[in-house]
Amino acid sequence: MASLIPPPLSLYIHLPWCVRKCPYCDFNSHAGKGALPFDAYIDALIADLDQDLPLVWGRVVNSVFFGGGTPSLFPPDAIARILDAASARLRFAPSAEVTLETNPGTAEHGRFDGYLKAGVNRLSFGIQSFNDAALEKLGRIHDSAQAETAVKLAQDAGFDNINLDLMYALPGQDLAAAEHDLERAFALQPAHISHYQLTLEPNTIFFARPPKGIPDEDAAWDIQEHCQALLAQAGYAQYEVSAYARPGRQCAHNLNYWRFGDYLGIGAGAHGKISSGAQQQILRRWKVKHPQTFMDTAGTPASIGGDDIITPERLPFEYMLNLLRLHEGFSERDFSARTGLDAAVLAPALATASTRGWLSGNDGHWQPTELGRRFTNDVIELFLA
Repeated sequence: MASLIPPPLSLYIHLPWCVRKCPYCDFNSHAGKGALPFDAYIDALIADLDQDLPLVWGRVVNSVFFGGGTPSLFPPDAIARILDAASARLRFAPSAEVTLETNPGTAEHGRFDGYLKAGVNRLSFGIQSFNDAALEKLGRIHDSAQAETAVKLAQDAGFDNINLDLMYALPGQDLAAAEHDLERAFALQPAHISHYQLTLEPNTIFFARPPKGIPDEDAAWDIQEHCQALLAQAGYAQYEVSAYARPGRQCAHNLNYWRFGDYLGIGAGAHGKISSGAQQQILRRWKVKHPQTFMDTAGTPASIGGDDIITPERLPFEYMLNLLRLHEGFSERDFSARTGLDAAVLAPALATASTRGWLSGNDGHWQPTELGRRFTNDVIELFLA
């Protein structure tokens, strides 16, 4: 055994409502009906945070992420209230990254000024495509013109750290259409682009009734390779499976996830991961999923959907599930610090991955090869107990 050292800490805040549930979405999101209970939900978030505070006493929060749902349904004063409450209870780093997920269909003139004043310094726009027909098939509530307008409104308000989410392998999409989406994105000059493949997740409408014309595996791979080259030419370096950034503009919050950092999760269905140096263990905690149940029980044990101590046997897999998504790879020293395990437990899997040409290692540091990045899931499975 090595000694587990608590890693950097982030705060995730889940805001569960959206205007309409997208047919591909498997997140804990709920279509809003009538006026949303902003004040009551913020009260519940604060109670939830108070309940979890003993898990992270004295630790510094390096990033905050408002996810959903559609967080931009919440007005700036509601976002300011939860950030004020959180910063009064936790030590925020002076340079903490604070991200708000935003749906272009909910963007209103003046709101971005309010979010910036509230303390949000990074926006993530769920664009998905700049093709109106594709957006309609995806069930999005915005069109391409609204998407461009929303991003420009945010830039005019003073936001310069902006991510655009784009999907590829959409129904009926070919190389030219995928390239057009990226060209429209490049014209807006975002700091970061998330470019990920449409997948049919269980418990979604698309899983039950797949849309026609989804590119097959080979066609999707051709689109991915072509778009990766375009992103690189435009100055967006790939640092994770689906993440591309201008120099110095990687998403700090998601990097902390992928580096097996800690995160406190508050809100309906939110998940957290907290390492304890004193107890030499890692706790995963999640909250009840339904918004009303969460609000009714927030701050009490009944709001906790479950607690799970990660056993030593599971730790190599859990660690690699995150780290092997990153191009930078991992070090054996970091593995020991973040799991409390001797890196020797990795030796058999590392040897197999090296023999197959999936990982390359030098002086205790390992990185996925180009071949390994194509077979990420297969590499990760080597580390199952």
